[in-house]
Formats: sequence, structure tokens, C-alpha cells
Amino acid sequence: MAQQSTFTPRPPDFSKANLDQNPVSTDRLPPQSLEAEMSVLGSILLSSKEGLAICQSKGVTSAYFYDPRHQILYEILAEMVNLPIDFLTVSQRLKDKGLIERIGGPSYLTNVVSFVPTAANLEYYLEIVREKYLLRQVIAAGTEMVQRSFETPDNITEFLGEVERKVLSINQAAVKTKMKPIKETVMKAIEDFEAMFENKGKTIALETGFKKLDELTSGLHKSNMIVLAARPGMGKTALAMNIAEHVAVYLNKPVGIFSLEMSVSELVKRLICSIARISSSDMRLGLVPQEEFEKLTTAGYQLSKAPMYIDDSGGLSITDIQSIARRMHQQYKIELLIIDYLQLLKSNSPKARDNRQNEISEISNGIKALAKELDIPIIVLAQLNRKVEEREGNRPKMADLRESGAIEQDADIVGLINRPEKNESDEDKKADLRGKAFLDIVKHRNGETKLIPLTFLEQFARFENLAPEEVTHYSEESP
Repeated sequence: MAQQSTFTPRPPDFSKANLDQNPVSTDRLPPQSLEAEMSVLGSILLSSKEGLAICQSKGVTSAYFYDPRHQILYEILAEMVNLPIDFLTVSQRLKDKGLIERIGGPSYLTNVVSFVPTAANLEYYLEIVREKYLLRQVIAAGTEMVQRSFETPDNITEFLGEVERKVLSINQAAVKTKMKPIKETVMKAIEDFEAMFENKGKTIALETGFKKLDELTSGLHKSNMIVLAARPGMGKTALAMNIAEHVAVYLNKPVGIFSLEMSVSELVKRLICSIARISSSDMRLGLVPQEEFEKLTTAGYQLSKAPMYIDDSGGLSITDIQSIARRMHQQYKIELLIIDYLQLLKSNSPKARDNRQNEISEISNGIKALAKELDIPIIVLAQLNRKVEEREGNRPKMADLRESGAIEQDADIVGLINRPEKNESDEDKKADLRGKAFLDIVKHRNGETKLIPLTFLEQFARFENLAPEEVTHYSEESP
């Protein structure tokens, strides 16, 4: 019978005594970043509710922190998760527990509070802290294995199994999974089937307001990443805002919007004119008749009551988007998120920024991960490259997505917008094509692909459904 193993995992011991006795120890400090640790703690103090929620969702414990002062402070903050957190309350809690001097006194707490100006980059700081923690775990495990190897274990096979289990335990900490019993997933699937059966032919997810699109997709589904792409001037923003309007104004469901190109003021004016069916160019020139002005007031009133939340900050990174979107979801319970547009986002990773394709890949992966995390559909707009204009007929293809590889892979639905009149130089033919538009669904992870004909009212920046009698003839024409 094999000898029972006495190996039990132990926490890393980086004390001086341990390093002196360790045959493989060096004079180098273990991996750590005190600045990142202070940034994480400072971010929690600035935005306690969201900050602690993020840390707890990632399984952070005090062991993630190298500095003993930071370990104590994180434990105190975690204890206060349901209490008000600020400099005064935390300071008092530390005093009550006799720990204030062990973290360096009130002055050190002040340093932590003022170390970061904003909590927006918490996840970036936390990733640094986590990486250093995992490296210390690897060093501790490796050190222990080396020491035991020098002692010549009795059962080599069993010892190698212990080494494998130790490494696997670190890998499990590095890669968090959300495994669920199959029974739970099956029951949810049956509920969805029942809902489909009870609502024969009806949209069961979030309606877009575009009948043919809703029939094809059965609406915008939770956790889905929907890409709407086109060349500049084809109406990407208009289509996304028409969907946002339908969801927020007519369905009264909260929508979050990141407008990286247009200001909130510009976007809202455009939305009001679109709802009122009034030309925004006429409005800018003051050419709207007095009797039409009442339509603007009515549209503005409708929009003011809609649960729509717009962030027009420029130069956002994917981490910024994720952080702000979480706050939108927590505070406003948004059911749809729109990002206008993908290529204006930045990566947080210096390595990714050195290669645009890698950067787009990281951004696309981050958007898909966010959709799954928040369990809501995310519509992200994207640019197509110039190859469309070089092709006969100018019909876009999925390969025309700029830096397209990762976007194609991550997206659940890809729709390409085309307005044939924009590509026509002959004035007579251009007049015949005026108002015709197509949304080409070239990828649909859970269904068929299809060309959806629409009408575009350029003066109102508005896409609309085709009248039933137009659909058959219209859909037979190629864009």
C-alpha cells in the first residue's frame, strides 16, 4: 500500500528566515507592485460599492497584496462591504481594532486615498496585483518542491502527482471558470422553449423596431455582441440610434450609449429631429416653419422621459468602457448597450498598442466578455475598409471589416449597411435608388443570414421598415 502523502499546500512564506534557509533563494524581492496595490485600495476608497464588487467577483483576498499594511487595509474594507466607506469610517474602524498604527497611521491612509485621482482604472491595477500574486505563488510552490526534492521523497510517483496538483491549483486561481451543472442549463433552455412556444412567431428578446430584423433574429438576445458596420456616411449611427429610440422611448427599457465621435448635445438634437421627422439641417439653419416647431417640443418631451444614458467621453479604453458600463448596469439596470464606434477605442495593454490588429482583437474580446458578464446585448458599430469602394457593385462583405479577424470571431451577429445611391455617380440612377437601403446580415450565430431591405430618410437620419407592398419587389434587387 502506498504511503499516505503528508503534503499540504502552504501559503507563501517570504520571511527573511525562510529565504536564508531556502537553497534556491536569491537576494531579489519577490514579484510585487506596491503602487498597483495602493491604486487598488485607493480606487475602492473612491468608489467602494463598485470597487469591492469587482474585487469580490474576481476572488481577491488579502493574500493578493504583498505589503502587510495593504493586507490589513483590504481585510478592513472587505468587512465594511455593507457599510459607508470613506477616510473617516475606515480610519475609525482601524482604530477600534487597534490596527491604525500597523498600517502606518492616519497619514498612510491619507496617502492611499489620494494616490489615484479616479477609480475608473481599478481593473487594470487589479490585474497587475493579481499577476504578481500568482508569480509569488509559483515561486512558493517551486521553492517547496525544490526543498522536498533535496530531501528525496519516498514515493517519486506520488511526489510528482503532488507537484502536478500544486501547479494545477495555481492555474485554477489564474483562470476563473463559471462551470454550472448541466441540469441548471437544461431547465433554463426548456423555459426558453416554452416561451417561444407560447409566443408563436413573436419576438421573445429585445425588439429593435425593425420587423424583418426581429423576425430573423427573434430580437436582440442577452450576452450577444451585435456588430453594425459600414463605410462612413452610410448611416451606422442613425441605425443604432433608431434602435436605441425604439428600446428606450417606446419599450421604456434602459439603454446605455457610448458616443465616442459625437457629443451628447449633437446626438440629442439629432435624435429629437429624427423622432419629430424634421430635417436637422433645416433646424440648424433656422428654416423650420413655426407650425412645425411644436413637433420638436413634443419629441423633446418624449425623449426626456426615456431611460437613455449617454457617455460622450473621448479617448476611452476598453477597460474604461467596461468600468463605466458596469456602473450603468448597476445604477440604471440598462438592458442594451451601444458603442459608437469600435475603432475609436483604445487598448490598455502597451504590447497590444504596438500592433493594431492585436489591439482590435483585445478590444473585441473585451466587448464580448462584457456582454456575457452583464448578460445584455451590446451593439457595437464598426468601420469597413476602402476595399468596398473598389469592388464592382460596392456590396460590402464581412472581410471588409477593418482588422476584421477577431470581430468576425467574437460577434454573434454581423450586419453590413449599404445604401446603393451613395455609390452611384449617374444622377438618373441615383434618383431611382434614393431612399433604398439594405442591412446584410452576413453572420448569425444562431440562425440564417439574410438581406434585409429598409428605407432611409436621409433628411431625418432615419431608417424605417418598408411598406408590405414594397418588400417583395425591393428584396429581389441587389444592392
